[in-house]
Amino acid sequence: MQLLIDRQGQIRCVYGESIDLRSLGLLTISRASHVEPAGDGRWAADLSLVQGPTLGPFNQRTEAIAAELAWLESHWLDATGS
Repeated sequence: MQLLIDRQGQIRCVYGESIDLRSLGLLTISRASHVEPAGDGRWAADLSLVQGPTLGPFNQRTEAIAAELAWLESHWLDATGS
């Protein structure tokens, strides 16, 4: 799990359970994206909640989740906070 800690001490991460995030302090958890059926039996990852694109369609949900995580780690979870 990658944690980004800004100069004000705020921590940003893609939620996971590899560490107990409660040990870091008060949590605010919000959704960054949605992986949903694309309507034709395939899957899409909608990243509009963090001003990102819609990725897909993918044949399998696991492919959409992997693409979602890769996008979040390389575009949303970065040192610039953008």
